[in-house]
Amino acid sequence: MGTVKAHLGPARTALVTGASRGIGRHLAVGLADAGLEVALLARDADRLGDVAREISSRGGKAVALTADVTDRHAVDRAVSAAENALGAIDLLVNNAGLNDAEVPLWEADRDEVRRVLEVNVYGAFLLARAAVPGMLSRGGGRVVDLSSGSGTRDMGVTFGYNAAKTALFRVGGGLHEAGYSRGLRAFEVAPGVVATDMTEDMAAHADRTDWTPPEAVVELVTAIADGQLDSLSGCYLRAGSDTVDELRARAAAAADGAPTGRRLTVSDWEVHPAAR
Repeated sequence: MGTVKAHLGPARTALVTGASRGIGRHLAVGLADAGLEVALLARDADRLGDVAREISSRGGKAVALTADVTDRHAVDRAVSAAENALGAIDLLVNNAGLNDAEVPLWEADRDEVRRVLEVNVYGAFLLARAAVPGMLSRGGGRVVDLSSGSGTRDMGVTFGYNAAKTALFRVGGGLHEAGYSRGLRAFEVAPGVVATDMTEDMAAHADRTDWTPPEAVVELVTAIADGQLDSLSGCYLRAGSDTVDELRARAAAAADGAPTGRRLTVSDWEVHPAAR
């Protein structure tokens, strides 16, 4: 892979997709509170404006960019506008995502599943495709994909969402493998189960009381932005389960050459639970 870049400085700017509501909004405001200048990307201009004004009222800087993440031309224009406004994009947070109905695959709506895959996977690809070349030209950058534990195991419902979250592991893993030696760092981050419009409408969480606080997600992504976890590039990190202190210790061990990392791989042969 060539010579590995020894150190990448803390991120100064970030682009957050799906920033108009839910986890994306928390991340945008939290990163701005941490001192980053933030580009906000979503389809709802009014909601984006509210987030930008909130960041401004807290002393931060934000630029609102209206775009559909599945529109390659709109994405290219948005990334260019973000770079013109902020000077660079040091951190890309692929947060935009949709869920599909909680039914088995053979009952799933074809068009709904296609849209979920387009937004969650193709959208993340388009954003990385547009933003990463600029990062590499400046010596590196960081990409965070908001993934999910549902992408690591078989589930009987929400096929589109689960397949999309599994695919994101290949997005982040590919970026890590091809870009690490050039200063690129990539992370798959599961936010746990944060109370949002999407999760609160899901039957799977109807009786849930142990929601993941959004602050845990913000703390983890802020640590990534600051460079504290760079040696865990290519890994799967879990907000609300992994603490930042634990991850710092793992990162230090990885920097010293000790084996570490959590990645999506094929397990050895085992008896499937359904057969027991």
